[in-house]
Amino acid sequence: MAAVELILMQRVDKLGQMGDVVRVKPGYARNYLLPQKMAIRANKGNLAQFEAKRVQLEADNLKRRDEAERVAERMAGLSVVVIRQAGESGSLYGSVSSRDIADAAAEAGLTVNRSQVVLSQPIKALGLSTVSVVLHPEVTLPVTVNVARSVEEAEKQTRGERVVGEMEEAIELESDLAFFDPNSMPRDEEG
Repeated sequence: MAAVELILMQRVDKLGQMGDVVRVKPGYARNYLLPQKMAIRANKGNLAQFEAKRVQLEADNLKRRDEAERVAERMAGLSVVVIRQAGESGSLYGSVSSRDIADAAAEAGLTVNRSQVVLSQPIKALGLSTVSVVLHPEVTLPVTVNVARSVEEAEKQTRGERVVGEMEEAIELESDLAFFDPNSMPRDEEG
């Protein structure tokens, strides 16, 4: 299929800046860029309309970026806690999704959509993970996600303590005590 020419209405990662005319596959244009209003079709009418509104569009974009940068500065170092059930080895029964992180961020005071949360890989284990929250196409905020079984465990992980190993050590100690025979110990001959 032939590529489709589009005018970008905002910066798109790995594609271009606002105002660039780019060629993309039809499915990418039809299913993502056009519905998200990230681009418009490149024809003479749209090009002329874009050039007429370019100054206003760039000013609006600059204003939104400045607002996003202020929010990013205010929320720098944001850490959210997500409580989940997990096995003794620390693997979750399921995974933490972008919706879970968006909800936890909202509780912490940062209102974001789940589409703004970028997970490089699914979170399927207890511990600390860093995800990116895209506040604006040019502004991202790193957020630390603390996945734990309880609030106490989350506090331990924040301090840098190991919680998964503690559970395994407790199970080993319990199994060692189950095989302990008090009659096999030597006795004192006192009386």
